[in-house]
Amino acid sequence: MVRKADGKFTIYVAKKDLETPVVSSEKPELWGGKINLENGWILELPDLPADTRLPITVEARKLGEA
Repeated sequence: MVRKADGKFTIYVAKKDLETPVVSSEKPELWGGKINLENGWILELPDLPADTRLPITVEARKLGEA
């Protein structure tokens, strides 16, 4: 699940009961690129419109850890 609070994006992974902030993203609008999370994970998000309403549940692919 992707959320935005206080101007910052966070990711919640239900299977891991993990909520962590996004520290950097490949694209300014977040969607369709890679993002780095505070815990070191690198995820690839689906390509969605920039004005997608949040919070939203998406299928993201874990590419590895930094």
